[in-house]
Order: sequence, then structure tokens, then C-alpha cells
Amino acid sequence: MNSADLLEAAPVPGVTPPGLAAPKARWKPNVTVAALIERDGRFLLVEEDTSDGLLLNNPAGHLDPGESPIQGVIRETLEETARQFTPEGFLGMYMSRFRRTRTGEDITYLRLAFFGSVSEADPALQLDEGIVRAVWMSADEIRACPDRHRSPLLLECLESYLAGERYPLSILTVHDSVFSAPSHQRAA
Repeated sequence: MNSADLLEAAPVPGVTPPGLAAPKARWKPNVTVAALIERDGRFLLVEEDTSDGLLLNNPAGHLDPGESPIQGVIRETLEETARQFTPEGFLGMYMSRFRRTRTGEDITYLRLAFFGSVSEADPALQLDEGIVRAVWMSADEIRACPDRHRSPLLLECLESYLAGERYPLSILTVHDSVFSAPSHQRAA
């Protein structure tokens, strides 16, 4: 569903949408970063050993405290592919909702996706726990196996990239306070 559809269907403020209980605590999505990397018409993915079997994803992971989204995507790509990622631009911001198979936990992810290039793999580095391998696949190969995608955002990011969606890295602003201990100032 695109943003225009969501705005058109937006609930009236102060009214809880049918089927949704009012939250008891402040809701916070899980913020992740992801890298979309193309080389010679193929895209770098990681194959992960999950509780649902071997699944494919972009090199991606959670944003850590004290790091910018760009630092996070560089770190995650290195950890999952043993390759140095050079972000060239911002692809977009994506959201998805997921229910864990084992626990039934309802989770929303907010993904900040970047595109760029990578170095060759460093054989001295080990891949993150759970990552079986990094693999290059064509867009058609990725589209052909949606049941193996760890996240629906894998295909969303790919299609955005192929449609030519691109934003400069300067679209992101990270305040210096992210990199130091909090002061007693008012929140934004």
C-alpha cells in the first residue's frame, strides 16, 4: 500500500481503528539498516540460517546505539558479507510488520535502505553468526523465490532501486548528540 492510499484511508484522530486495541505503552518500531548492492546486474544477498530455515535478505541489521544509519549499514554489511560497503545514496524508508513463528510476537520494522558498492570479500573475516554465505543473484532470481525472502522488504527495496528511486546521503541528518552521552536538554 503506498502513502497516498494510507492517507486516504487514515483514521480520524482520537478514534481507534476497528480491530486495534489502544496501546498501553509507547510503541516503538525496530529500526534496521540495509544495503542494496548491484554489480554487473546481480545483487548481493546473504543467506541466513533462521528458525524458519535458510532465508535470503539484503545485508541488514539493527541500528545500534551511538551510531548513525550510515555507520550502521557499513558495519552490518561488513559483519554479514566480509565486504567493505561504500554507501552512494539513500534508497528509502520502508516499514513491515511481522509475527514471529515461534513466539507469536508482533514486530514492526522500520528499514533505512542504502545503495552502494562493496569491496571484494576479506578472507580473514568471519561472517556473523547465522549467516551461511553471501550470494550474488539477478533480479529475476530474487523475484522467483519470494518464499525464501526473510523480509518482504527485500523485494520492495529491489523494485525501488530498479525503478530508479535514489536520494542523496545528505537527506539524512544525525545530530551530534547521538555520539555522546545525553545532556539534560529537551527532546526534539
